[in-house]
Amino acid sequence: MTPDQTIWASLPVPAFVISAEDRIEDANSAGEGFLNASVKSVAGTPVWDQIAIDAPIEEAFERARSNGTPLFVNDIDVGTGSRAPLQCALQIAPLLGQPGKMLMLISPRELAGRMTQSHTVKSAAQSAIGMAEMLAHEIKNPLAGITGAAQLLSMNLSPDDLELTDLIVAESRRIVKLLEQVEQFGNLSPPDFRPVNIHDVLDRARRSALLGFGAHMKMIEDYDPSLPLAFGDPDQLLQVVLNLLRNASEAAEPKGGTIRLHSYFEHSFRLRRSDGTGQSLPLQVEIIDDGPGLPEDIRNDVFDPFVSGRENGTGLGLALVSKIISDHNGWISVTSVPGRTVFRLSLPRVPRGYDIEEKT
Repeated sequence: MTPDQTIWASLPVPAFVISAEDRIEDANSAGEGFLNASVKSVAGTPVWDQIAIDAPIEEAFERARSNGTPLFVNDIDVGTGSRAPLQCALQIAPLLGQPGKMLMLISPRELAGRMTQSHTVKSAAQSAIGMAEMLAHEIKNPLAGITGAAQLLSMNLSPDDLELTDLIVAESRRIVKLLEQVEQFGNLSPPDFRPVNIHDVLDRARRSALLGFGAHMKMIEDYDPSLPLAFGDPDQLLQVVLNLLRNASEAAEPKGGTIRLHSYFEHSFRLRRSDGTGQSLPLQVEIIDDGPGLPEDIRNDVFDPFVSGRENGTGLGLALVSKIISDHNGWISVTSVPGRTVFRLSLPRVPRGYDIEEKT
């Protein structure tokens, strides 16, 4: 490998050489990971067929080529046919000594702030844990007394007055149920890490959903059969997927809808820590539904405790999901527009040197 080839392969961001005819001529390994396709399979294809940019970029791209000047575009959504868009920075420049050819670098900006948001999620979860402990001791016992007293009173009341005691009992039970859900944060043990076939987890969740809350839904499997084993707690990951499937099913129209379970491998996906180190999260799982989408006013806060888009929702399900994924050193994100909501889980694979046969 020549020095130029070594530098090209070592670039940490997706990089592409674009021909004068706007076709992909070459891609580095990070670029192959971004497209989830080999350079051989995409070479010669129109670049704008492979890379979807949520902005009218073609005219500025051609102007940069004609003028021989670089082009920088920040905070732009870039995706492909097989993955949800990421907010990225684009760097485009003419390739010296090769007229008409352009070099394009894609820097996902979403990855830069991951640890800050992950820390916020953990802090919110810790606050919920502390509140759960207080509520459990200070509220649940008095509520039991109130419920018992109301039931005793109801034994000697007229039918008209029974409505009031029934309301007291029903509301008390609803509050107790809410407290029990909050307590899940405190009762959740650390993940029991082991090699996990993520497709087994998805299949268990899908079958369970179709027999219960998701019986009115159509669920499509779209798996990458070559996906390596994940590293996590299978029971906790099952809880995550079930929760996401439940949300999608409850958001759908009464006549039902479609949920697609999509898995794929992405080489370039890393969680960047504040100390400069990184965690590779190449295993991607997407739960995609065609429901109405998340309300715009809560779209950026859905993983915070007590934020819910449903009238009677507690706002705890997605907060618990986020905590579990954070405890797995993974990442969860969501993109949502009416007709397409994508919850994306990014998970680590089994570490190198881990004895799979001995541990499983």
